[in-house]
This record gives sequence, structure tokens and C-alpha cells, in this order.
Amino acid sequence: MPRKKSTETKIYVLDTNILLHEPHAFLSFKEHDVVIPMTVLEELDYIKDSKKDVARDARVSIRAMEDLLHNATPEDMLAGVSLSGIGAGDTAPTGSLSIFSDLTMMDAQQVFTSDENDNRIINVALHLQKTYMPQQVVLVTKDLNMRLKAKGAGLAHVEDYRTDQLISDIKYLSKGYHRFEGNFWEQVKDVDSRTEGRDTVHTIPRSMLSEAYINEFLLDETNHFAGLVESMTDDSMEVLDLGYERLMGRHAWGITPKNIGQAMALHALLDPHIDLVILTGPAGSGKTLLALAAALEMVVERNMYDKILVTRSTPEIAESIGFLPGTEEEKMLPWLAAITDSLEVLHKHDENVKGSMSYIMEKANIQYKSVNFMRGRSIQNSIVILDESQNLTASQLKTIITRCGEGTKLIVGGNLAQIDSNYLSAVTSGLTYLVEKFKDFSGSATINLDGVVRSRLADFAERHL
Repeated sequence: MPRKKSTETKIYVLDTNILLHEPHAFLSFKEHDVVIPMTVLEELDYIKDSKKDVARDARVSIRAMEDLLHNATPEDMLAGVSLSGIGAGDTAPTGSLSIFSDLTMMDAQQVFTSDENDNRIINVALHLQKTYMPQQVVLVTKDLNMRLKAKGAGLAHVEDYRTDQLISDIKYLSKGYHRFEGNFWEQVKDVDSRTEGRDTVHTIPRSMLSEAYINEFLLDETNHFAGLVESMTDDSMEVLDLGYERLMGRHAWGITPKNIGQAMALHALLDPHIDLVILTGPAGSGKTLLALAAALEMVVERNMYDKILVTRSTPEIAESIGFLPGTEEEKMLPWLAAITDSLEVLHKHDENVKGSMSYIMEKANIQYKSVNFMRGRSIQNSIVILDESQNLTASQLKTIITRCGEGTKLIVGGNLAQIDSNYLSAVTSGLTYLVEKFKDFSGSATINLDGVVRSRLADFAERHL
């Protein structure tokens, strides 16, 4: 049980999905008290031995709680163990972590009498709300239906976990470019230009775009100017002059951009100094096709990398893939059909399409891998294409990114309007977290592709359905 009644601090009851989303979430509530119902530990125990992709997250969370509570007596665990010195400064006020034995609650104290796990957890929150009134008790869960049930049962405060939510609305997500109104050069009051080989770099006042970040593209409404922010100081920023027409003239593996968004994406994809390229946008905007075309260009034509690894989120097969017949690549093919579709598009003019695809897959050393088997690897001098990343959490994306070794380029693509996960939304998706966290990293670039070029049918559906 939490330490004492106080209107200055809150009591947070965590659902299992919070600890799977962020294994160390119980350390994120500062001076407030955190309660873990016994049912949550039971669910973590079941998940940690499963073949689900979140099994590792369950084990990490259990281990972290064990490190904190290993010297605690049963009475201490019920009363609450101080989080002092963990995740906060020594002088900062800290809360406590306690384990609530919800299985021993009297039936009279329970609103829900069915033995479902969600109901048990809600009963704990309701019991604490009654016991510790007027102290605020908050149930934290990513399960929308559970939030509705809890409110309907009389729980006053129910929240989603928002500690790792960096924006309040998806409209504030960085697009990777800024478009100036009117003519860019008419707005420049002071400029210092210099030539570096074939490139021209302009030094302009930082006040022109106070929230600029490195590798952000700059455009204007004249469709003549296009630039890229290369570096910044407190007073100025250096902009590489790309030129609108020259940018639209970029090409890779026979593919040329159909709009300025695709042109900016191709520029970032083909830049060897950019280690991470994040492509967001609707279905049919060209994310996968551009990524694959650039990868083939850099591996086969330019010999800059040794191979192409293709992977994606596969929540449907996380439990069963190991039991399916065939090799890992054969198991992954149904979920990576977008890649084979793109390969067909890139070679549709060849007389023998299948023969050309087979030759290129061998020549470029294209390998299909499951996200579930990426842990523990160290990927060197490769291009990694991660598709459908909107269904991954920040923790899962971190696992994949940290696999990338020296000389590896990671291309992450996803559509935030097509999230299949039960516990993620556009603002809590790992893809959104990645865009915001890496926008100030000089080795990354983000491009939001806002035009559907697949077909007029796809374009109409995207805009009107």
C-alpha cells in the first residue's frame, strides 16, 4: 500500500501493457507512489516465457523491479519501497513502489465479480480510491476499453501513459522540411555565400527559422529555391543550395521523383553521410519503392554497401513464426510482399521479370529478416529497410536501431494513419517518438511524403474515405 494519504501526491496503478510498452515505466512518476497489482505480475510471468516479441520487455521489467525490491520484506513490499536515488536527483522528492496483493481482496470490496485480469486491476484502483480518499488514485493503461470500464465503474481518474509522448497532436509532428511563403530570397536580409567544389553554401541569419534543425529541407512557393540546413549556431545557419530543378532531377535505379517530397527523400536516401532516414506518409506515397530503389542503387551500382536487409513489424506471427515450415526468409515473404511488389515495379519493363528479380536479389544480397530475430545481432556495412514501423513501440525501435553497426544505413518507413496495434495511437507510436527524438541528430533526416502517387484510385481513397 502507498505510504500515506496526501493531496499533494498521487497514487498510480499500472496496467500490464504499460510495463510492456516501457519496462521501466514505474520509475517515471517522480514524487508520486506507484502500485503494481499482483495480477500484473502474473501476466508478466506468463508473457516472459511466451514467444511473443514483448517477452523480452516483460523480462526486463521483472528484472528491474527485482533489483529494487530484492531486499524488501513482504511488509515493505506492501507498504511501498522508496524510489529515492533511482531516476531522480538525491534531493528530488521521490515516491514509492508497492505490490498490491489483489487476489486476497474481499468480495465486498470488488465492483467486478468476474475473474478477468482487467477487472481485478480495476478493482484494485477502486479499492485504493476508496481507502485513500481524498488522495488522487489514477489507473494508467493503454487499453482504451479498460479505461472506459474503469470510468463506468466509478474510477475518477484514468489515463494513458504519456511520459514518452513528445507531441500532443500528430499535426505538430516534424515533416522534415519548411516551406517559406513567397520568394525565399526576398526574405533574406543578410547572406554570405561561398563555393565548395560544385556546391554553394549560404550562411543566413538563424532568426529566419528559429526552430530549424540539421538536415531539414527549405523550400519556397516559387518552386525555384530548395536548400538543406547543414549546420547551425545561435546566430546563423548554413544552407546547402540544392536548387529545385536539380533536386527534382535526382534518380535511383531508374526511378525519378514525381513530386518534391519524393525528391527530398531520394536526396536523403542517397546521402552517405545520413545514417538514418525516416519516411512517413500515406499509403501509396512511394515510401517502400523509393527506399528499395535507393538501396539497390547504392549496393549494386555504387558498391557502397554489402547487402540489403529487409524487415518489418510482424505482430500476427510473433508467436507462431518459429513453428511454420520453411526458412526464416520463406516465412517472412507474405509479410514483406510490399518489397517484392516494389521489385516488380522496378523491373516491369524487363522481358523476364522474375528472372531479373531473382538476379537482382542475389546480386544485391537482399535478405528478409523478422524483427523478432534481430536482437543480439550486429549489422555491419548494410542497408536495413524497416517497413510498417508505425506498429512498433519506442523500446522496440531502439532495439533495432542499436543493432546497426559501422557503415550501416537504416531506412524506417511507416504510415501513422494505419496503426494495427491495440495499444498504440499516432501520437504514442514508436515512429512518432523516433521522428521527434532524432530531428536534432546530424546523422538523420525525416521526410513526410504527402502525395499519393500509386494511382488516382488510391489518391481518391486516401483523401475521401
